[in-house]
Amino acid sequence: MSLPLDRAALLPAALVFAAWPGIATAHVKWFAPYIVDAAPAPIARTLADPWFWTGLVLVLAFFLATRLVERRPAGEQALAAMDRASAPLWNGIDGFLRIVIAGFFVAIFSVGGVYLTPDLATPSEWVSWMQLLIAVGVIWRRTMPLSAAGIIGLWLLALRDYDLFHLLDYLALGVAVAAYLVLAASDRPDWRAKRFAVLRWGVAIALMWSSLEKFAYPEWFHPLVEEKPFLTFGIARDAFIPMAGVAEFTLGFGLLWTPLVRRLSALALLVIFITAVYPFGRIDLIGHALIMAIIVVIFADPGRDLHVLPRLRGALAGVPAGLGAAMVLFVAGYWGLHAGFYGADARTMAELQAERATHSFSAEHPHGPPAMNARPQAGTEAAATGEDLAGAYAASMAGMHEAMMTGIAHPDPDVAFVLGMIPHHQGAIDMALIQLEAGGDAEILDLARHILAEQQREVDQMEDWLRMRGVELPES
Repeated sequence: MSLPLDRAALLPAALVFAAWPGIATAHVKWFAPYIVDAAPAPIARTLADPWFWTGLVLVLAFFLATRLVERRPAGEQALAAMDRASAPLWNGIDGFLRIVIAGFFVAIFSVGGVYLTPDLATPSEWVSWMQLLIAVGVIWRRTMPLSAAGIIGLWLLALRDYDLFHLLDYLALGVAVAAYLVLAASDRPDWRAKRFAVLRWGVAIALMWSSLEKFAYPEWFHPLVEEKPFLTFGIARDAFIPMAGVAEFTLGFGLLWTPLVRRLSALALLVIFITAVYPFGRIDLIGHALIMAIIVVIFADPGRDLHVLPRLRGALAGVPAGLGAAMVLFVAGYWGLHAGFYGADARTMAELQAERATHSFSAEHPHGPPAMNARPQAGTEAAATGEDLAGAYAASMAGMHEAMMTGIAHPDPDVAFVLGMIPHHQGAIDMALIQLEAGGDAEILDLARHILAEQQREVDQMEDWLRMRGVELPES
Protein backbone atom coordinates (compact mmCIF):
# COMPACT_ATOMS: atom_id res chain seq x y z
CA MET A 1 0.00 0.00 0.00
CA SER A 2 1.35 3.39 -0.95
CA LEU A 3 0.57 6.15 1.55
CA PRO A 4 1.26 9.87 0.97
CA LEU A 5 3.42 10.28 4.09
CA ASP A 6 5.99 12.98 4.56
CA ARG A 7 9.41 11.42 5.21
CA ALA A 8 9.63 13.13 8.57
CA ALA A 9 6.59 11.21 9.73
CA LEU A 10 8.52 7.97 9.36
CA LEU A 11 10.98 8.90 12.13
CA PRO A 12 8.70 8.15 15.10
CA ALA A 13 7.52 4.94 13.46
CA ALA A 14 11.12 3.81 13.01
CA LEU A 15 11.85 4.53 16.66
CA VAL A 16 8.80 2.56 17.77
CA PHE A 17 9.80 -0.41 15.66
CA ALA A 18 13.30 -0.25 17.11
CA ALA A 19 11.72 -0.97 20.50
CA TRP A 20 10.01 -4.20 19.34
CA PRO A 21 12.55 -6.62 20.82
CA GLY A 22 12.26 -4.87 24.14
CA ILE A 23 8.70 -5.94 24.86
CA ALA A 24 8.64 -9.46 23.48
CA THR A 25 8.93 -10.97 26.94
CA ALA A 26 5.55 -9.55 27.88
CA HIS A 27 4.38 -13.04 26.95
CA VAL A 28 6.54 -14.83 29.46
CA LYS A 29 3.68 -15.30 31.91
CA TRP A 30 2.14 -18.11 29.93
CA PHE A 31 5.33 -20.13 30.16
CA ALA A 32 7.39 -19.34 33.25
CA PRO A 33 6.72 -20.41 36.85
CA TYR A 34 6.65 -17.65 39.39
CA ILE A 35 5.62 -17.02 42.98
CA VAL A 36 3.66 -13.83 43.45
CA ASP A 37 4.19 -13.49 47.21
CA ALA A 38 8.01 -13.56 46.96
CA ALA A 39 9.70 -10.31 47.93
CA PRO A 40 10.27 -8.06 44.89
CA ALA A 41 13.72 -6.74 44.15
CA PRO A 42 14.26 -3.29 45.68
CA ILE A 43 13.46 -0.51 43.24
CA ALA A 44 16.89 0.98 43.99
CA ARG A 45 18.42 -1.87 41.98
CA THR A 46 16.50 -0.75 38.91
CA LEU A 47 17.37 2.90 39.47
CA ALA A 48 21.05 1.93 39.55
CA ASP A 49 20.80 -0.06 36.31
CA PRO A 50 22.24 1.87 33.33
CA TRP A 51 20.17 -0.22 30.90
CA PHE A 52 16.96 1.05 32.51
CA TRP A 53 18.05 4.64 31.88
CA THR A 54 19.23 3.80 28.37
CA GLY A 55 15.80 2.44 27.50
CA LEU A 56 14.09 5.41 29.09
CA VAL A 57 16.17 7.91 27.10
CA LEU A 58 15.43 6.10 23.83
CA VAL A 59 11.70 6.08 24.51
CA LEU A 60 11.64 9.73 25.51
CA ALA A 61 13.42 10.52 22.25
CA PHE A 62 10.71 8.66 20.34
CA PHE A 63 7.89 10.47 22.16
CA LEU A 64 9.47 13.90 21.72
CA ALA A 65 10.21 13.27 18.03
CA THR A 66 6.63 12.12 17.51
CA ARG A 67 5.25 15.22 19.22
CA LEU A 68 7.44 17.48 17.06
CA VAL A 69 6.14 15.75 13.90
CA GLU A 70 2.59 15.88 15.21
CA ARG A 71 2.75 19.67 15.49
CA ARG A 72 3.62 19.99 11.80
CA PRO A 73 1.66 19.24 8.62
CA ALA A 74 3.50 15.93 8.36
CA GLY A 75 1.80 14.78 11.55
CA GLU A 76 -1.68 15.45 10.21
CA GLN A 77 -0.73 13.73 6.95
CA ALA A 78 0.35 10.65 8.89
CA LEU A 79 -2.89 10.62 10.89
CA ALA A 80 -4.97 11.10 7.75
CA ALA A 81 -3.20 8.16 6.11
CA MET A 82 -3.97 6.00 9.15
CA ASP A 83 -7.61 7.17 8.99
CA ARG A 84 -7.91 6.03 5.38
CA ALA A 85 -6.25 2.70 6.06
CA SER A 86 -8.44 1.89 9.06
CA ALA A 87 -11.74 3.47 7.92
CA PRO A 88 -13.35 0.19 6.70
CA LEU A 89 -12.68 -1.41 10.09
CA TRP A 90 -13.68 1.66 12.11
CA ASN A 91 -17.07 1.81 10.39
CA GLY A 92 -17.91 -1.59 11.88
CA ILE A 93 -15.71 -1.46 14.97
CA ASP A 94 -18.43 -2.43 17.47
CA GLY A 95 -19.27 -5.53 15.48
CA PHE A 96 -15.57 -6.41 15.32
CA LEU A 97 -15.20 -6.08 19.09
CA ARG A 98 -18.29 -8.12 19.85
CA ILE A 99 -17.11 -10.91 17.56
CA VAL A 100 -13.69 -10.98 19.23
CA ILE A 101 -15.14 -10.90 22.75
CA ALA A 102 -17.58 -13.70 21.96
CA GLY A 103 -14.87 -15.70 20.16
CA PHE A 104 -12.52 -15.25 23.10
CA PHE A 105 -15.00 -16.72 25.56
CA VAL A 106 -15.80 -19.60 23.23
CA ALA A 107 -12.06 -20.31 23.02
CA ILE A 108 -11.70 -20.15 26.81
CA PHE A 109 -14.67 -22.51 27.09
CA SER A 110 -12.89 -24.91 24.73
CA VAL A 111 -9.64 -24.75 26.72
CA GLY A 112 -11.60 -25.58 29.85
CA GLY A 113 -10.60 -25.37 33.48
CA VAL A 114 -9.60 -21.70 33.52
CA TYR A 115 -10.95 -18.35 34.72
CA LEU A 116 -11.17 -15.66 32.05
CA THR A 117 -7.63 -16.35 30.78
CA PRO A 118 -5.46 -19.43 30.15
CA ASP A 119 -3.29 -18.15 32.99
CA LEU A 120 -5.71 -18.87 35.85
CA ALA A 121 -6.66 -22.50 36.40
CA THR A 122 -9.80 -23.70 38.16
CA PRO A 123 -11.09 -27.17 39.07
CA SER A 124 -14.72 -26.02 38.57
CA GLU A 125 -16.16 -27.36 35.32
CA TRP A 126 -19.24 -25.16 35.50
CA VAL A 127 -17.04 -22.07 35.12
CA SER A 128 -16.38 -23.06 31.51
CA TRP A 129 -20.10 -23.28 30.78
CA MET A 130 -20.63 -19.86 32.34
CA GLN A 131 -18.05 -18.49 29.92
CA LEU A 132 -19.99 -20.00 27.04
CA LEU A 133 -23.07 -18.16 28.30
CA ILE A 134 -21.05 -14.93 28.42
CA ALA A 135 -20.15 -15.47 24.75
CA VAL A 136 -23.80 -16.02 23.82
CA GLY A 137 -24.86 -12.90 25.73
CA VAL A 138 -22.54 -10.72 23.66
CA ILE A 139 -24.57 -11.50 20.53
CA TRP A 140 -27.59 -9.39 21.53
CA ARG A 141 -27.38 -5.83 22.72
CA ARG A 142 -29.94 -6.31 25.47
CA THR A 143 -27.99 -9.20 27.00
CA MET A 144 -24.56 -7.55 26.82
CA PRO A 145 -24.88 -6.14 30.38
CA LEU A 146 -25.55 -9.70 31.61
CA SER A 147 -22.32 -10.83 29.97
CA ALA A 148 -20.56 -7.90 31.64
CA ALA A 149 -21.92 -9.01 35.02
CA GLY A 150 -20.69 -12.53 34.27
CA ILE A 151 -17.16 -11.25 33.59
CA ILE A 152 -17.07 -9.34 36.87
CA GLY A 153 -18.57 -12.34 38.66
CA LEU A 154 -15.88 -14.70 37.39
CA TRP A 155 -13.16 -12.28 38.43
CA LEU A 156 -14.62 -12.13 41.93
CA LEU A 157 -15.01 -15.91 41.96
CA ALA A 158 -11.34 -16.31 41.10
CA LEU A 159 -10.54 -14.73 44.47
CA ARG A 160 -11.49 -18.08 45.96
CA ASP A 161 -8.33 -19.63 44.46
CA TYR A 162 -6.08 -16.58 44.02
CA ASP A 163 -5.28 -13.67 46.27
CA LEU A 164 -6.23 -10.11 45.38
CA PHE A 165 -2.71 -8.92 44.54
CA HIS A 166 -2.37 -11.77 42.05
CA LEU A 167 -5.62 -10.79 40.36
CA LEU A 168 -4.71 -7.11 40.06
CA ASP A 169 -2.94 -8.13 36.83
CA TYR A 170 -6.37 -8.83 35.34
CA LEU A 171 -8.48 -6.18 37.06
CA ALA A 172 -8.08 -3.26 34.65
CA LEU A 173 -8.61 -5.25 31.48
CA GLY A 174 -11.49 -7.37 32.80
CA VAL A 175 -13.34 -4.35 34.15
CA ALA A 176 -12.69 -2.45 30.93
CA VAL A 177 -14.26 -5.15 28.74
CA ALA A 178 -17.23 -5.41 31.08
CA ALA A 179 -17.63 -1.62 31.09
CA TYR A 180 -17.49 -1.55 27.29
CA LEU A 181 -20.34 -4.06 27.07
CA VAL A 182 -22.48 -1.98 29.44
CA LEU A 183 -21.73 1.33 27.71
CA ALA A 184 -22.13 -0.09 24.20
CA ALA A 185 -25.57 -1.45 25.16
CA SER A 186 -26.71 1.87 26.62
CA ASP A 187 -29.32 4.05 24.92
CA ARG A 188 -27.64 7.18 26.29
CA PRO A 189 -25.32 8.80 23.70
CA ASP A 190 -23.08 10.32 26.37
CA TRP A 191 -22.47 6.86 27.86
CA ARG A 192 -21.86 5.21 24.50
CA ALA A 193 -19.31 7.89 23.62
CA LYS A 194 -17.09 6.69 26.49
CA ARG A 195 -17.04 3.00 25.50
CA PHE A 196 -13.70 3.10 23.67
CA ALA A 197 -12.02 5.32 26.25
CA VAL A 198 -12.56 2.72 28.99
CA LEU A 199 -10.95 0.08 26.76
CA ARG A 200 -7.95 2.30 26.06
CA TRP A 201 -7.42 3.04 29.75
CA GLY A 202 -7.92 -0.61 30.69
CA VAL A 203 -5.28 -2.02 28.37
CA ALA A 204 -2.86 0.85 29.10
CA ILE A 205 -3.08 0.28 32.86
CA ALA A 206 -2.75 -3.49 32.39
CA LEU A 207 0.42 -3.11 30.32
CA MET A 208 2.01 -0.59 32.67
CA TRP A 209 1.21 -2.68 35.74
CA SER A 210 2.46 -5.99 34.32
CA SER A 211 5.64 -4.38 32.97
CA LEU A 212 6.82 -3.77 36.55
CA GLU A 213 7.38 -7.52 36.97
CA LYS A 214 10.50 -7.18 34.84
CA PHE A 215 11.97 -4.86 37.48
CA ALA A 216 10.51 -6.60 40.55
CA TYR A 217 11.19 -10.20 39.46
CA PRO A 218 13.71 -10.30 36.60
CA GLU A 219 14.49 -13.95 37.43
CA TRP A 220 11.00 -14.94 36.23
CA PHE A 221 12.15 -14.16 32.71
CA HIS A 222 15.54 -15.89 32.76
CA PRO A 223 14.32 -19.38 31.72
CA LEU A 224 12.34 -18.06 28.76
CA VAL A 225 15.14 -15.82 27.49
CA GLU A 226 17.56 -18.73 27.71
CA GLU A 227 15.15 -21.16 26.07
CA LYS A 228 14.23 -18.71 23.27
CA PRO A 229 17.36 -16.57 22.82
CA PHE A 230 16.12 -15.14 19.51
CA LEU A 231 13.76 -12.93 21.55
CA THR A 232 16.65 -10.73 22.64
CA PHE A 233 18.07 -10.13 19.14
CA GLY A 234 21.54 -10.68 20.54
CA ILE A 235 21.14 -8.31 23.50
CA ALA A 236 22.58 -9.60 26.79
CA ARG A 237 19.93 -11.01 29.11
CA ASP A 238 20.53 -8.55 31.95
CA ALA A 239 20.37 -5.63 29.54
CA PHE A 240 17.37 -6.91 27.64
CA ILE A 241 15.00 -7.49 30.57
CA PRO A 242 15.06 -3.96 32.08
CA MET A 243 14.83 -2.41 28.61
CA ALA A 244 11.89 -4.72 27.89
CA GLY A 245 10.18 -3.43 31.02
CA VAL A 246 10.76 0.18 29.97
CA ALA A 247 9.41 -0.50 26.47
CA GLU A 248 6.27 -2.24 27.76
CA PHE A 249 5.54 0.47 30.34
CA THR A 250 6.11 3.38 27.99
CA LEU A 251 4.17 1.91 25.07
CA GLY A 252 1.28 1.35 27.49
CA PHE A 253 1.64 4.96 28.61
CA GLY A 254 1.70 6.05 24.96
CA LEU A 255 -1.81 4.63 24.47
CA LEU A 256 -3.09 7.44 26.69
CA TRP A 257 -1.22 10.31 25.04
CA THR A 258 -1.74 12.37 21.89
CA PRO A 259 -3.31 10.90 18.70
CA LEU A 260 -0.09 10.15 16.79
CA VAL A 261 1.73 8.86 19.87
CA ARG A 262 -1.08 6.53 20.85
CA ARG A 263 -1.64 5.22 17.32
CA LEU A 264 2.05 4.53 16.71
CA SER A 265 2.29 2.91 20.16
CA ALA A 266 -0.74 0.77 19.31
CA LEU A 267 0.79 -0.19 15.96
CA ALA A 268 4.04 -1.27 17.60
CA LEU A 269 2.22 -3.27 20.27
CA LEU A 270 -0.04 -4.92 17.71
CA VAL A 271 2.88 -6.12 15.60
CA ILE A 272 4.67 -7.39 18.73
CA PHE A 273 1.65 -9.40 19.87
CA ILE A 274 1.06 -10.83 16.40
CA THR A 275 4.67 -11.87 15.89
CA ALA A 276 4.64 -13.57 19.31
CA VAL A 277 1.91 -16.00 18.25
CA TYR A 278 4.17 -18.26 16.20
CA PRO A 279 6.92 -18.88 18.79
CA PHE A 280 4.50 -19.08 21.71
CA GLY A 281 1.63 -20.98 20.08
CA ARG A 282 -2.13 -20.81 20.00
CA ILE A 283 -2.51 -20.45 23.75
CA ASP A 284 -0.77 -17.08 23.45
CA LEU A 285 -3.24 -15.99 20.77
CA ILE A 286 -6.16 -16.97 22.98
CA GLY A 287 -4.73 -15.34 26.08
CA HIS A 288 -3.99 -12.03 24.37
CA ALA A 289 -6.93 -11.90 21.94
CA LEU A 290 -8.82 -9.22 23.86
CA ILE A 291 -5.72 -7.06 24.32
CA MET A 292 -4.93 -7.33 20.61
CA ALA A 293 -8.50 -6.40 19.65
CA ILE A 294 -8.46 -3.33 21.91
CA ILE A 295 -5.11 -2.27 20.46
CA VAL A 296 -6.67 -2.52 16.97
CA VAL A 297 -9.46 -0.23 18.17
CA ILE A 298 -6.95 2.30 19.50
CA PHE A 299 -5.06 2.32 16.22
CA ALA A 300 -8.24 2.63 14.13
CA ASP A 301 -9.75 5.43 16.25
CA PRO A 302 -9.66 8.61 14.09
CA GLY A 303 -10.33 10.93 17.03
CA ARG A 304 -8.04 13.88 17.64
CA ASP A 305 -9.21 14.55 21.19
CA LEU A 306 -6.97 14.57 24.26
CA HIS A 307 -9.62 14.01 26.97
CA VAL A 308 -7.53 14.27 30.17
CA LEU A 309 -5.03 17.03 30.94
CA PRO A 310 -5.00 18.49 27.42
CA ARG A 311 -2.55 21.25 28.33
CA LEU A 312 -0.05 18.77 29.75
CA ARG A 313 -0.38 16.50 26.75
CA GLY A 314 -0.10 19.28 24.26
CA ALA A 315 3.22 20.60 25.59
CA LEU A 316 6.56 18.97 24.82
CA ALA A 317 7.49 19.19 28.51
CA GLY A 318 4.37 17.19 29.28
CA VAL A 319 5.97 14.04 27.84
CA PRO A 320 8.71 13.53 30.46
CA ALA A 321 6.50 15.01 33.19
CA GLY A 322 3.60 12.68 32.42
CA LEU A 323 5.81 9.61 32.00
CA GLY A 324 7.68 10.35 35.22
CA ALA A 325 4.45 10.84 37.16
CA ALA A 326 3.03 7.60 35.79
CA MET A 327 6.15 5.66 36.77
CA VAL A 328 6.16 7.06 40.29
CA LEU A 329 2.45 6.26 40.71
CA PHE A 330 2.68 2.68 39.43
CA VAL A 331 5.93 1.82 41.21
CA ALA A 332 4.59 3.14 44.50
CA GLY A 333 1.37 1.22 43.94
CA TYR A 334 3.05 -2.08 43.03
CA TRP A 335 5.70 -2.16 45.76
CA GLY A 336 3.38 -0.58 48.32
CA LEU A 337 0.50 -2.96 47.72
CA HIS A 338 2.84 -5.95 47.71
CA ALA A 339 4.16 -4.91 51.12
CA GLY A 340 0.59 -4.39 52.29
CA PHE A 341 -0.50 -7.85 51.19
CA TYR A 342 2.58 -9.89 52.10
CA GLY A 343 4.52 -7.71 54.52
CA ALA A 344 7.68 -5.72 54.02
CA ASP A 345 9.78 -8.71 55.16
CA ALA A 346 8.43 -11.18 52.56
CA ARG A 347 10.87 -13.98 51.78
CA THR A 348 12.86 -14.12 48.58
CA MET A 349 11.90 -16.13 45.51
CA ALA A 350 14.57 -18.76 46.14
CA GLU A 351 13.43 -19.29 49.74
CA LEU A 352 9.78 -19.71 48.79
CA GLN A 353 10.52 -21.82 45.72
CA ALA A 354 12.64 -24.20 47.77
CA GLU A 355 9.96 -24.45 50.44
CA ARG A 356 7.10 -25.45 48.16
CA ALA A 357 5.97 -25.75 44.56
CA THR A 358 3.42 -22.96 44.74
CA HIS A 359 2.15 -23.08 41.16
CA SER A 360 1.38 -25.75 38.63
CA PHE A 361 4.22 -24.81 36.26
CA SER A 362 2.04 -25.85 33.36
CA ALA A 363 2.58 -24.39 29.91
CA GLU A 364 -1.12 -23.56 29.83
CA HIS A 365 -1.73 -22.72 33.49
CA PRO A 366 1.58 -21.59 34.97
CA HIS A 367 0.05 -19.78 37.91
CA GLY A 368 -2.23 -22.51 39.27
CA PRO A 369 -3.48 -21.83 42.80
CA PRO A 370 -1.15 -22.79 45.63
CA ALA A 371 -2.88 -26.03 46.55
CA MET A 372 -3.85 -27.21 43.09
CA ASN A 373 -0.80 -29.22 42.07
CA ALA A 374 1.43 -28.92 45.11
CA ARG A 375 2.95 -32.12 46.47
CA PRO A 376 4.99 -32.96 49.52
CA GLN A 377 8.59 -32.63 48.39
CA ALA A 378 10.57 -35.38 50.08
CA GLY A 379 13.95 -34.00 49.08
CA THR A 380 13.13 -30.52 50.27
CA GLU A 381 11.98 -31.75 53.66
CA ALA A 382 15.18 -33.73 54.10
CA ALA A 383 17.37 -30.77 53.27
CA ALA A 384 15.33 -28.48 55.53
CA THR A 385 15.83 -30.76 58.57
CA GLY A 386 19.59 -30.52 58.28
CA GLU A 387 20.41 -33.83 56.60
CA ASP A 388 23.30 -33.74 54.20
CA LEU A 389 22.67 -33.41 50.48
CA ALA A 390 23.45 -37.02 49.76
CA GLY A 391 20.78 -38.09 52.24
CA ALA A 392 18.28 -35.65 50.75
CA TYR A 393 18.90 -36.89 47.23
CA ALA A 394 18.77 -40.51 48.38
CA ALA A 395 15.42 -39.95 50.09
CA SER A 396 13.91 -38.44 46.96
CA MET A 397 15.29 -41.22 44.73
CA ALA A 398 14.02 -43.97 47.03
CA GLY A 399 10.47 -42.66 46.79
CA MET A 400 10.80 -42.27 43.04
CA HIS A 401 12.01 -45.84 42.53
CA GLU A 402 9.19 -47.43 44.52
CA ALA A 403 6.50 -45.41 42.71
CA MET A 404 8.02 -46.18 39.31
CA MET A 405 8.06 -49.92 39.94
CA THR A 406 4.42 -49.80 41.00
CA GLY A 407 3.42 -47.77 37.95
CA ILE A 408 5.12 -49.86 35.28
CA ALA A 409 3.35 -52.97 36.56
CA HIS A 410 0.07 -51.76 35.00
CA PRO A 411 -1.17 -54.16 32.28
CA ASP A 412 -1.82 -51.39 29.73
CA PRO A 413 1.56 -50.45 28.19
CA ASP A 414 0.55 -46.82 27.58
CA VAL A 415 -0.72 -46.37 31.12
CA ALA A 416 2.33 -48.19 32.50
CA PHE A 417 4.63 -45.76 30.69
CA VAL A 418 2.81 -42.72 32.05
CA LEU A 419 2.54 -44.11 35.59
CA GLY A 420 6.26 -44.82 35.53
CA MET A 421 7.27 -41.48 34.06
CA ILE A 422 5.33 -39.34 36.54
CA PRO A 423 7.42 -40.39 39.58
CA HIS A 424 10.55 -40.27 37.40
CA HIS A 425 9.82 -36.62 36.63
CA GLN A 426 8.86 -35.99 40.25
CA GLY A 427 12.30 -37.20 41.26
CA ALA A 428 13.87 -34.57 38.98
CA ILE A 429 11.57 -31.93 40.49
CA ASP A 430 12.62 -32.92 44.01
CA MET A 431 16.29 -32.72 43.07
CA ALA A 432 15.77 -29.30 41.52
CA LEU A 433 14.10 -28.06 44.70
CA ILE A 434 17.01 -29.33 46.79
CA GLN A 435 19.41 -27.47 44.51
CA LEU A 436 17.38 -24.26 44.79
CA GLU A 437 17.66 -24.46 48.57
CA ALA A 438 21.28 -25.55 48.89
CA GLY A 439 23.00 -24.45 45.68
CA GLY A 440 24.98 -21.30 45.05
CA ASP A 441 26.04 -21.29 41.39
CA ALA A 442 23.83 -18.91 39.38
CA GLU A 443 24.01 -20.98 36.19
CA ILE A 444 23.02 -24.23 37.95
CA LEU A 445 20.27 -22.47 39.88
CA ASP A 446 18.81 -21.24 36.59
CA LEU A 447 19.12 -24.78 35.20
CA ALA A 448 17.27 -26.12 38.25
CA ARG A 449 14.45 -23.63 37.71
CA HIS A 450 14.23 -24.65 34.06
CA ILE A 451 14.09 -28.36 34.99
CA LEU A 452 11.45 -27.61 37.63
CA ALA A 453 9.22 -25.84 35.10
CA GLU A 454 9.66 -28.31 32.23
CA GLN A 455 9.32 -31.49 34.31
CA GLN A 456 6.22 -30.15 36.09
CA ARG A 457 4.68 -29.18 32.75
CA GLU A 458 5.11 -32.74 31.51
CA VAL A 459 3.77 -34.18 34.78
CA ASP A 460 0.65 -32.04 34.37
CA GLN A 461 0.27 -33.24 30.77
CA MET A 462 0.54 -36.89 31.79
CA GLU A 463 -1.87 -36.47 34.70
CA ASP A 464 -4.40 -34.81 32.37
CA TRP A 465 -4.03 -37.80 30.02
CA LEU A 466 -4.75 -40.21 32.89
CA ARG A 467 -7.80 -38.23 34.01
CA MET A 468 -9.26 -38.24 30.49
CA ARG A 469 -9.05 -42.05 30.51
CA GLY A 470 -10.45 -42.46 33.99
CA VAL A 471 -7.20 -43.84 35.41
CA GLU A 472 -6.59 -43.17 39.07
CA LEU A 473 -3.64 -40.86 39.63
CA PRO A 474 -0.69 -42.19 41.65
CA GLU A 475 -0.62 -41.07 45.25
CA SER A 476 1.61 -38.05 45.94
